[in-house]
Amino acid sequence: MFWKILIVLLISMVPLIELRGAIPVAVGMDLGLPEWLILIIAIIGNIVPVPIIYFFARKFLEWGAKKNWKPVKQFCNFCLQKGTKAGEKLLKKAGDYGTYFALFLFVAIPIPGTGAWTGTLASSILNLNFKKTVLAITAGILVAGLIMLLISLGLFKWLFV
Repeated sequence: MFWKILIVLLISMVPLIELRGAIPVAVGMDLGLPEWLILIIAIIGNIVPVPIIYFFARKFLEWGAKKNWKPVKQFCNFCLQKGTKAGEKLLKKAGDYGTYFALFLFVAIPIPGTGAWTGTLASSILNLNFKKTVLAITAGILVAGLIMLLISLGLFKWLFV
């Protein structure tokens, strides 16, 4: 059972795959784990990288922007400038709480590229508040996890037929 739990946990920590891939894989492989346990493990695995990404992504980009290797310097400067510009624009339009609600929705909608990794990276670049970021992303992960579990169990197919 330990190895089955570890598989779900590790898959849910992978960028771009996250729990959006871990839950269908666990259900599809019929690992013999209860669905509630699959959901909890996938949520935990998806949340674990959030503080690491938040605290180190911006520092890495700032570090890379100071390096002499041109491709790294250009990439890091591009990310910092684009992120800062987009963040200022978003904060003006949405305000403080609107920004975190948008972050929640971004993470909650289970389509590729809109998960916790991307949301946390954006939040880090934008220098958003850590506690509010974690709350918004955690809420988004919970909703995405429930949606993915329902899809994986075929409930949406049953509801819309």
